[in-house]
This record gives sequence, C-alpha cells and structure tokens, in this order.
Amino acid sequence: MDFAPFEQKIGYSFKDKRFIEQAFTHRSYLNENRGTSAGRRSEHNERLEFLGDAVLELVVTEFLYSKYPDKPEGELTAYRAALVNTVSIADAATVLGMNEFLLLSRGESRDTGRARQIILANAFEALIGALYLDSGYEAAKDFIAAQLFHKTDEVVSKRLWQDAKSKLQEIAQEKMKLTPIYQLLDQSGPDHDRVFVVGAYLGQEKAATGEGRSKQEAEQDAAQKALAAKGW
Repeated sequence: MDFAPFEQKIGYSFKDKRFIEQAFTHRSYLNENRGTSAGRRSEHNERLEFLGDAVLELVVTEFLYSKYPDKPEGELTAYRAALVNTVSIADAATVLGMNEFLLLSRGESRDTGRARQIILANAFEALIGALYLDSGYEAAKDFIAAQLFHKTDEVVSKRLWQDAKSKLQEIAQEKMKLTPIYQLLDQSGPDHDRVFVVGAYLGQEKAATGEGRSKQEAEQDAAQKALAAKGW
C-alpha cells in the first residue's frame, strides 16, 4: 500500500513509514495474511489506538480548558465526549479518505454502517498514536486541531453535547409518563474490540437500536436514534 497520497493530504510525511502502515492495519488483515510477506510487514493497530486515544483526550481537554475558561468541569467533559466519540472521529476519518487506505481482511472490508465506523474511529486514534511516536506531541496536536477543533462551535451552539439518555428520559416522562429502559441485545467481537448492541424501550415499544464499543456508548447511540425516530 502506498500511503504517500494520504501523507500529502494531511501535510505530514512520516520519518518511519512503519508507523503509518501499522496505524492502518486491522488485526483481521494480519490474521488472514499470517505466514506471508504481507502478514509480516507490520503489527496491527490496536496498541497505537490505545496510545492515540490518550493523546486525543489530552489534546482536546487542553483545547477546551483554554477555549472556555468560565465553563464548569461537567460541561467541558460533555463537550469533549461529543468531539471524540466514535461518530465524530469516524466522520473525520471519512473526510480524510482513510477508508481507501485501510488494510482489512476480505470479510471486514465488506462491513458497512456502524461496524465500519468503529474500524475508522480506531484507525483515526491509531494514526494519532503513530504521529506522536514519529514526531511527538506537537505533531499529534496539529493533526487533531486540523481535523476536530472546527467542530467545537457547532457542538456547543446546537447543544450536540447534551446527553442523549437524559434528554430522552426527560421528554419520555413528559410526553408518555414513561422512563426509557435499555436492554443489551447482543455483543460480538474479541474482548479487546467488543461491539455492543442495545435496545431503547419505551414501555413495550422498542424505539431504537444502538451500537457502541461499550454498553454506555451503545445506550447513548440508542437514545439518540430513539429521539430521531420519535421526532423529539
């Protein structure tokens, strides 16, 4: 895979090309190509994702702390969650065209929807980790700033940071005298890369189904979809 077009797009050339290759390499690709030259070129991206997730949270926290000096901790936490959730960073990855460079197994390459969102979000975080290792904190910070900081004003002005579960509960109690209930419907994938599926119920009605890398994220996704489905 030639990553030069992607490097040109982000305005950064990796000194150690192994980092960018690793960032785009999904575990399934190595499993499918084990024992071949393709399978020996790189590690998969989960360790880089672990590192990149921490760098992403620190950079965004630092940015929000400076941008909103009068906001309390609770609101800043909500803003941060809205900026770095799976949907937000997968969207940023899609805009960058990261999908075209992912190294996936044949099965994973057919995934669409939420499953692909999660793969893209993981790769985005892994790329941050790769930038950090290749050139340090400032390189990672510059990348995050370019891809995510512009979303902040919309998140705040449109109240996209508001907790979807809280909003659904408030409106459901007002309109239906009901408290939403969340039920785990399915979980799949290995322990390090779980995908949870949760249903949001209003009484006996399943209002929506959500997915996420944790039960909490899946519940938030289900609540957000329930709000949309009910026109709330």
